[in-house]
Amino acid sequence: MSDCWLSKINWSDDGLIPVIAQESSSGKMLMVAWMNREALRLTVEKREAVYWSRSRKKLWHKGEESGHIQKVKDIYLDCDEDVLLLSVEQIGGIACHTGRHSCFFKKLEDEQWVVTTPILKDPKAIYSK
Repeated sequence: MSDCWLSKINWSDDGLIPVIAQESSSGKMLMVAWMNREALRLTVEKREAVYWSRSRKKLWHKGEESGHIQKVKDIYLDCDEDVLLLSVEQIGGIACHTGRHSCFFKKLEDEQWVVTTPILKDPKAIYSK
């Protein structure tokens, strides 16, 4: 497989691109993460989301600890070629490390951030490390 398609992306100065994961069945935004070239190459190869962890400075196969992998259905590049959208099937129904379906669970109401969705599974039961 040629890597020409990777060169079409406007990578940031640090070699990353932001990625939005969207649930294919519902259209719900699940999370935002980052990818480098290797993460995107592996995502295409595996058809499962692989991200770059900026805090840990390493590749991160989504669900490697929790089992909540993201099966990639489609990958889209935005008009400026600097943001990716992954259409995914979220295995186990949990995308957030807090045990929620989506990372977007705080809504601004009257200048207060209000938690709008429940924890589906205690993170201590998800992550053994």
